[in-house]
Amino acid sequence: MKTERAYPVYVDTWKSGRLEEKTGTALSRLSSCTLCPRMCRVNRLKEEKGICRTGCMAVVSSAHPHYGEESPISGYHGSGTIFFSNCNLGCVFCQNADISHMGTGSETDAETLAGIMLALQGKGCHNINLVTPSHVIPQILEALSIAIPSGLRTPLVYNTSGYDRVSSLHLLDGVIDIYMPDFKCWDPEVAGTICHAHDYPDVARKALREMYRQVGDLQTDERGVAVRGLLVRHLVLPEDLAGTASVMNFLTREVSPETFVNIMDQYHPAWKARETPGLERSITAREYNEALRLAMDSGLNVLD
Repeated sequence: MKTERAYPVYVDTWKSGRLEEKTGTALSRLSSCTLCPRMCRVNRLKEEKGICRTGCMAVVSSAHPHYGEESPISGYHGSGTIFFSNCNLGCVFCQNADISHMGTGSETDAETLAGIMLALQGKGCHNINLVTPSHVIPQILEALSIAIPSGLRTPLVYNTSGYDRVSSLHLLDGVIDIYMPDFKCWDPEVAGTICHAHDYPDVARKALREMYRQVGDLQTDERGVAVRGLLVRHLVLPEDLAGTASVMNFLTREVSPETFVNIMDQYHPAWKARETPGLERSITAREYNEALRLAMDSGLNVLD
């Protein structure tokens, strides 16, 4: 869907003073952290650390233009990715384990993070792509409060595992332009085994409904570059551990048949996957083609 919107949604939120309110609310939640479904309740303002292993400052692994995202995200000049270290989920098959599990990166204050956003915009990136952001929402909002009055006008992408609390997503309403969540698996028992979170499927369903409520179907400009909306990623797993048919039917019936979905074929047994029954091998061409068929049969109209 094409759009004529001239600037990102967060500009109005900042001008109205609501961004300052959201930032204050988010930062206060760090004192007994309930930002994500883990509900660790540690005082991150005093450097207590829960499952995400992150204190009062965000940890950034790297930041650069990225050309390997979906075409509406990478566009012609790349997506300005900021990779946040650590993760609130813990997938045994993580393909970025050095970042998400091992925490490779440097603590980054709000001023520095704001500067990174502005630098990526200066390089011509089509968006600022916040990768694994669920546990650092307060730090992102604090940085935006600095970057926006300094000239940030590039759409924001919230690139997440889907393991997000709706109450935290409310803080991003009027801030995030493009939500890009995973929907990893449907079955709670599978989620407990491969993601260490039995509640993942239920949490993801609620999160995706809220994301869609905020931004709707994916919209692009005249170049085909995304400016607003929802884009869902689904990684095909061996032996249909992801529950592809159920995920696709959910998206069609409870989100939108126009949901932009990327059915991903790059699964391989990374990190500790070889120790997990069912994940020891890569997927076959037959499994991937079956996943595509299931997506089309569900009634989805926009597949990448």
